Amino acid sequence: MFKQSLAIPKWSEEDRPREKMLSKGKNSLSDAELLAILIGTGSGNRSAVDLGRELLYMCGGDLHELARLRLPQLCNIKGIGPTKALKIMSALELGRRRKEQQVQQRRKMTSSADGYHLVKHFYHDLEHEEFHIILLNRSNDVIGIRQISVGGQAGTYVDPKIIFKMAIDLSAAAIVLTHNHPSGFCAPSVNDQELTSRMVHFGKMIELPVLDHLIITDNGYFSFSDNGILV
Repeated sequence: MFKQSLAIPKWSEEDRPREKMLSKGKNSLSDAELLAILIGTGSGNRSAVDLGRELLYMCGGDLHELARLRLPQLCNIKGIGPTKALKIMSALELGRRRKEQQVQQRRKMTSSADGYHLVKHFYHDLEHEEFHIILLNRSNDVIGIRQISVGGQAGTYVDPKIIFKMAIDLSAAAIVLTHNHPSGFCAPSVNDQELTSRMVHFGKMIELPVLDHLIITDNGYFSFSDNGILV
């Protein structure tokens, strides 16, 4: 599948990933070369760059799909053991957290799109459902994003009492509900609609409104408010 190559130390100096980064900068390296730096050493007649190429081949060249791979899947590649696999997983997780921190700096929410960009990084690469809430003050400034529950592939249990207690404790003026669908299908289920209806009703009773419920997938989102079903 992959052409065998000389070990990296036998390459010309300007072609070695580490030396290339030092002399030309990180942007000059291909994805396979960046992975090779993490991998460190090759296996047999295959260089670290060869292993990087095979990792990319496994996920169709999509780094988002690469981040979804788990330890056993990475270790299926000959020459990638647990230590190398964990280095790759750690680097991809740091990249995800960096994006998350950048998003959290945008602290104003005036639309469903704002809410989606605030929370989407919490849900990247998950194969199970989670539930988070966005807490807002009266000016629609974000005063907190909190995880409520973690579930399985088919759903996650949510206790409305926990949500409203958390909102009251933080002196929130409004709440936005969010959760993910690992299936990639973002239309709300019957359970999603029933939970939202209960939350909206109770929020009106105590003057702590639920402004929206966002269902997040890797490819986009669904907004109860935008679709006129926030009742």
